[in-house]
Amino acid sequence: MSAADLDDKVMNLFNQFLGEVLAEYRRPLHCVVITGSALTADFDPKHSDINSVFVLKQMDLEFLSVLAPKGRKYGKKGIAAPLIMTPDYINRSLDVFPIEFLNLKRLHHTVLGEDIFRDVEIGRTDLRHQCERDLKVKLIALRQAYLRSAGDPKVLSENIILSIPAYIPLFRAIIFLLGKEPPVNNDEVLAALHEWTGIDTAAFQAILRLKNERSRLSLAGLNTLFRDYYNATEKLGDLTDAAVE
Repeated sequence: MSAADLDDKVMNLFNQFLGEVLAEYRRPLHCVVITGSALTADFDPKHSDINSVFVLKQMDLEFLSVLAPKGRKYGKKGIAAPLIMTPDYINRSLDVFPIEFLNLKRLHHTVLGEDIFRDVEIGRTDLRHQCERDLKVKLIALRQAYLRSAGDPKVLSENIILSIPAYIPLFRAIIFLLGKEPPVNNDEVLAALHEWTGIDTAAFQAILRLKNERSRLSLAGLNTLFRDYYNATEKLGDLTDAAVE
């Protein structure tokens, strides 16, 4: 990802934030990257956060004391609290969080320092195991979310919408497991997932529209959407379970 992939307002705002941090924290950083939807066509300035990773040369809790007071000011402007890591943490965590690091590898722009995520190696066995685990967890979460809604369409709609963002990184991981290059933008990810798995992704597309358009469905419509959503998730779980390592 190059700076050309970033909206000027996003880059200017992040540079302002980074400048304030560097003015107060005088020790050298290993690198700083922007990641997530700010690098995609799905970024919505009104609702999307600007996500980033600050990689320290070694963990230093003093850095937290520099960042924490800026949370109120920049949180209101759409900058999420950064993830903080070290090179050693990254190297020791690739087998534990392969989905997250795959998405960082695929979707990041280095603002300062080394492009540390460019060359990380993702183990396919580790990735398959996390995909399998996460899909099983999502099925449990969906059942619990449905029960928590207690028949209230507004609550059910909110629960469904809140669950969808975490699916996109998982879909990229599944596409990667199938030996394909995962796309960046949501619509392209869903199209590729459907093409390479044969699983109907219409429910995922409908939930993204529900999220973006803030539209409303009747309880009957939500029940149908929930059923299709759950069934598609279950089929992806079956496919991942059967994947050859």
